Amino acid sequence: MQLQARRRIAVLVNGERTETGAASLGELVAQLGFGEGQVATALNGDFVPRQARAAVKLAPDDKVEIVAPRQGG
Repeated sequence: MQLQARRRIAVLVNGERTETGAASLGELVAQLGFGEGQVATALNGDFVPRQARAAVKLAPDDKVEIVAPRQGG
C-alpha cells in the first residue's frame, strides 16, 4: 500500500509567501499556531467565520489574512 504525499502549495499569509501542506483554511490556521486563539480570517478579501474554515479549501496563490485582537486603545 502506498501513501500519497500531501501536495504543498504556496499561499500569501499576511503578505508573506508561505509553503504549506494544509488543504483547508482551518488546517493552515492550526498549522501556524492559531488553532486555539481568537482570530479573524479572510481568504482573497472575503471574511471566513471560524465555523467555515475547515470547509474552505486552499488553492495556490490564495491570499490569507489572519488577524488577532489587540488590547488597548
